[in-house]
Amino acid sequence: MSDLRAAIGELPDAVFADVLEDESAYLVVLDLPGATADTTDLRVEDGRLVVEARRTKAIPPEFRYVSEERSLFLDAELPLPSDATARDATATIDRGMLEVRLPKRAGMSETTIPVDASA
Repeated sequence: MSDLRAAIGELPDAVFADVLEDESAYLVVLDLPGATADTTDLRVEDGRLVVEARRTKAIPPEFRYVSEERSLFLDAELPLPSDATARDATATIDRGMLEVRLPKRAGMSETTIPVDASA
């Protein structure tokens, strides 16, 4: 979990994110103003959550940029905890708030290995 927490801290200042956890899943919440389901791509690749989001800017034709600080794109790769799985993961976006729920793998059950005497 610390790698994910550190990666969240390295996101651009304009991106706000939270990571939540319960016994069965992680919830990653990213604020992506102006992004929609159609302009957001999400995948898990090599143990990382890859987020690619874009938005459009509509400026009135009589105006020109004096300063442009709002990025059109967000590309982020967040390392996932080792017990997170993409299987059955879900994501929703509502008014620019992306919520990604990543289930945890079921814990490994304890297995007893019988020991036989050598012949």
